[in-house]
Amino acid sequence: MAKTREQKVQMVEKLTSALKDAATSVFVSFTGLTVADETAMRRALKTDGVAYTVVKKTLLRRAIDALGHDSNSTTLDGEIAVAYGSQDVTTPARLVHEFGKKYAGKLTIMGGLFEGKLASGILMQEIATIPSLNTLRAMFAQVINSPRQRFAVVLSEVAKIKQ
Repeated sequence: MAKTREQKVQMVEKLTSALKDAATSVFVSFTGLTVADETAMRRALKTDGVAYTVVKKTLLRRAIDALGHDSNSTTLDGEIAVAYGSQDVTTPARLVHEFGKKYAGKLTIMGGLFEGKLASGILMQEIATIPSLNTLRAMFAQVINSPRQRFAVVLSEVAKIKQ
């Protein structure tokens, strides 16, 4: 059933507010993905606080334009969905990238909005490879702790030699 003009305006407003409120939004092209695979992906994304919505390209372009970006600079090929979340800025891109590896050739990152700026697919792929915030914190703690740990090992070896 065709959507009325009012319904489309409401959908654009809803999508615009979702894109504006999200820390990161990823535009995903999915072609040949089965319903079961997409449902499993939606559930996994939802558990990590990422929403996943299939949208019409024209309505997405209108929402991007409403945010003050040039929607023509983004390539949107195939069927398009938007994955967005507001907790960790890398989570939506990282999770979609992981599912893209699982469903090779069927799921592709086309672009997105990162920290309020329109990003290309290549940039969003790079963002997707950044570890999660908790992993980065653990890596930082390891870097801070490493000199102390090495010093303790050296002191224990010196103590062994002197005994």
